[in-house]
Amino acid sequence: MIAELVAEVGPLWHERHQLELESRPRKRAVGAGAKHRLVFIDRLLATLVHLRHGATHDVLACWFGVDRSTITRAIGEVRPLLAGRGCTIAAGIRLRTLAEVIDHLGTTGQTGIIDGTEIRVRRPAVGRKDREKFISGKNKQNAVKTMVLTDADGRLLFCSPAQPASCADITHARQLVPDPYP
Repeated sequence: MIAELVAEVGPLWHERHQLELESRPRKRAVGAGAKHRLVFIDRLLATLVHLRHGATHDVLACWFGVDRSTITRAIGEVRPLLAGRGCTIAAGIRLRTLAEVIDHLGTTGQTGIIDGTEIRVRRPAVGRKDREKFISGKNKQNAVKTMVLTDADGRLLFCSPAQPASCADITHARQLVPDPYP
């Protein structure tokens, strides 16, 4: 399972990494500079442990023997690749968007459980544009909102990207699913 994931996501990460390196002017000779202390497989494992078990970045940094910022950067690089990969629910069926998940649940007659949850965050800096968007009216705190959809057995089918928490759950869901009747 991990080997298949590495084979599928590894080349995507390497390609993005090379594009990032090529996009800025080189200040040192090829091969110079610090080497990665966290190779791709470790980055993938750290991200999977963080997503599955909710381990904090500090705990993962101690586990892998690197700085917390390295773990934060690694999760930020790998998480979008996993999200783009989608959720495999059966052989040949991969769901990437909320609309695909809803269509699948409708065609199979299964029940889906959807939950919008807010995660408390630090207050954005004073000069930041749209600072007030992070204030949740429901909980009177600064937060981001994410939407999670599971099947009746509790298997994760979809997890939305985090959005500022100033909108209602239904509004967040409507933004994720394009209107079929524009």
